[in-house]
Amino acid sequence: MPALGEVQARRTCLPTQIYLGNVALTGIALDGFHWVEREAVEAVSAQVAIVAGAGGALGRATATTLAARGLTVVAVDRNEQALRELPSGIRREVADATDQAAAKSVTDRIAADVGPPDVLVNTIGTFRLGDALATTPETLRLMTDVNLAPALWLSQASAAHMQQRGSGVIVHVSARPGIEPTAGMAAYSASKAALVHLTRILDVELRPHGIRVNAIVPQLLDSAANRANFPPEALAHAVAPEAIAEVIAFLVSDAAAPVSGAIIPAYGG
Repeated sequence: MPALGEVQARRTCLPTQIYLGNVALTGIALDGFHWVEREAVEAVSAQVAIVAGAGGALGRATATTLAARGLTVVAVDRNEQALRELPSGIRREVADATDQAAAKSVTDRIAADVGPPDVLVNTIGTFRLGDALATTPETLRLMTDVNLAPALWLSQASAAHMQQRGSGVIVHVSARPGIEPTAGMAAYSASKAALVHLTRILDVELRPHGIRVNAIVPQLLDSAANRANFPPEALAHAVAPEAIAEVIAFLVSDAAAPVSGAIIPAYGG
């Protein structure tokens, strides 16, 4: 197995495996690409990375990880108090990216004050239980407004700047129920499935402009909120946000240059 900082993929037929340190991600369709012993993360200090949803556990871990890799990170969240938990070296912007105008405004402000975004990582999301027959309009609207809309609005705003330079990377965070039908979470699953499909559409539309778009698909994060709401058996395979952040750091690096349109499971051991 490669040492930490190296990535190795073998593709003779599906499934494909990517090793990041001692973590293996299995079942990733990376058609036509083959990596052997490449550097997993290449930090470029001039790169500007927007991390949306940075007040949450995964967004906070991602912002911290990318900053440690040398990227200039701007953390965006509508929860100002949550943003204060980030390290002091990370710039914070309070904005509600569920609103298209707000998403464009904060992105344009970052581009003017810090620099045009090279990287967008969208970790915004929320969760509600409920089967299909019991789903209300309010629940469906909430899941769509939070799990899908910010991905589109932030991609629109960021891609406008990335297209001018002919390069950029976008990573969205979906969830396992978005690619595997799961009983008891109809609206959530549908919104995350829509996010997966949006990722693929963005890949097709933006790849000709040099912009890579991928999605990572955790099953369950090992966060304080989830530990308070899920039983121990459900948390047995929960993945630490820091581990997902490492995979995101790889996806936005030059080492992942061939990867676009990939929907990457990160389900834990």
